[in-house]
Amino acid sequence: MSDPEFEEGRLFIGGRWREAAGGGRTDVIDPSTGQVAGTVAAADETDVDAAVTAAREAFDHGPWGTTSARERSRVLNRIAGLMRENADELARLESLDVGKPVALCRPVDVQTAIEHYEYYAGLAQTLDGATRATPLNAFAYTRREPVGVVAAITPFNFPLILSSTKLAPALAAGNAVVHKPADDTPLSALFMAKLCQAAGVPDGVVNVVTGTGPVTGEALLRHPGIDKVAFTGSTAVGRHAAAVAGEALKPVTMELGGNAAHIVFEDADVERAVGAIIKGFVFNTGQFCMAGPRLLVARPLYETIVGILAQAVPGVPVGDPRDPATVIGPMAADRHLKKVEEYVALARQEGGRVVCGGERLDLNGGYYYKPTVIADLPDDSRAVREEIFGPVLTVQPFDSEDEAVALADGIRYGLAAGIQTGDVARAHRVAGRLQAGIVWVNDWAMLDPAVPFGGVKDSGFGRESGPEALASYTRTKSVVISLG
Repeated sequence: MSDPEFEEGRLFIGGRWREAAGGGRTDVIDPSTGQVAGTVAAADETDVDAAVTAAREAFDHGPWGTTSARERSRVLNRIAGLMRENADELARLESLDVGKPVALCRPVDVQTAIEHYEYYAGLAQTLDGATRATPLNAFAYTRREPVGVVAAITPFNFPLILSSTKLAPALAAGNAVVHKPADDTPLSALFMAKLCQAAGVPDGVVNVVTGTGPVTGEALLRHPGIDKVAFTGSTAVGRHAAAVAGEALKPVTMELGGNAAHIVFEDADVERAVGAIIKGFVFNTGQFCMAGPRLLVARPLYETIVGILAQAVPGVPVGDPRDPATVIGPMAADRHLKKVEEYVALARQEGGRVVCGGERLDLNGGYYYKPTVIADLPDDSRAVREEIFGPVLTVQPFDSEDEAVALADGIRYGLAAGIQTGDVARAHRVAGRLQAGIVWVNDWAMLDPAVPFGGVKDSGFGRESGPEALASYTRTKSVVISLG
C-alpha cells in the first residue's frame, strides 16, 4: 500500500495526510542500532485542535455514530482483513519502532491486534438496551450510545496491541477517535490510519497526531472537544492525565504501571514454573506492564529455582530483532536502558546477589541489556518495590501462604499476578486474595480479547478488552414514556 505522504510520517487528520502546522519533526530511532530510522511530524496545539475538530464534525454530523452496528461490524472486519494482508509490514514497523524480535511480532503483536478488531466486530452487534419493569404507569427502556470523541493515548511498549485495545471497542461503539501514540514508537499507528481509511472508516472518525507528551498529549488532554480519555502509560503520567480530565469531568480509563508478583508454591511443577517465570520477565525485554519481575518462591524450592534460573536464563537468545532466532531484543530507548542500569546498581547496594546478567550487551550500538536475576533482596528494597520495566527478575523466599500473599500485595501496584501450584483449591483461594486485575495460574501472559485486564491501586482503573471495554465507550440513556 504505497503512499508517499505516509512514508514521510505526516499527521492523519480528517482523512487527509498533512504536515504539522509548525513544521516540526521528530526522529524515530531504531533501538537495535541507536541510529535514526526516519522522522515523523510533531503536532502542536493547532494540529490537535484540527484533529479534534475533524473528529467532532465526523461524530456530530457524519454517518459513523448513526451507522448501524452491523455496518460498523463489517468495517472492523475489513480492518482486520487488511491487517492480515499487511501483516509482514506491520511486524516490520513494530520491530523497527520498539526493537521487538520480528519472529515474535507477527504471531504475537500483529495477531493479537487483528483479533481485537475481529472480536469487537462481533461484539458491536450486541450493543442493545433493555426494557425495565417499573411500578410507574410508563414504558421504560435503556439505550447504549457512543460517548463521542475519544482521546486514545498509548505507550511505547506495545504500540499496535494497545492501540487496538482502544480503537477497536471505541469504533465498535460508534465513537470518533484522536489517537496520540508514544513519541518513540509512532509508525504502526500511522500505518493503521491508512488501513482504517482503506477499510471504509469515514473521514475524521480516526485521526492520528504524533508528537511529544508535554506538547501534543497535553493539548489533547485539555481540549474541550474531547469526551473521554483512554490512557495507557506510567502511573506518574496517568495521575496527571486523570487530574486534567477530572477538572473537566470527563470519563477516563487508566491502565497504568505494574510490578507483578509471581508466586511459586512448594507443590508446583518446577519445569513448568521455570518456563513461565522466564517468559514472565523477558517477554518484550521486560517492557511489559503485566510482566512478572517479582518472584516469590516457597523456601524449600528457593535455592533450586535460583540455581535453575542461573543456568537457564543466560541461554535465552539476545540479539538483533531481525534475526529469527532472537527472543530478547533491545530496550526501546536509551533512557530505558539507563533506568535498568540504575536499578541493578541500586540492587547491588541493597545487598542483592546478581545470579546472572547485570550488565549491558555491546551489540551494533543498540540498547541491549542482559536478562538479569537478582536474589536475596530485602522486601523494603526499591529494586523490589518499584517498577524497573526491563529484563530484571528479583527472587525472594516465603514460608507460608499468608506470607506469600502479604509480600505480593504489599506494594502500591496491582495490575497482574501469577501462581504456580498443583493444588486447585489453593489456586482459587490465593487468586481471590491477590490484589490484582488479572491472575494467571501455572503460566504467564495468557491474554485474549475476550478477557478483560486492568489495575487496582496505583495500576489504574477501568478495563481493557472484553465486553467491559466496549461498555466503557458508551453512555446509558434511559427513556421513560408515560402510558397515562
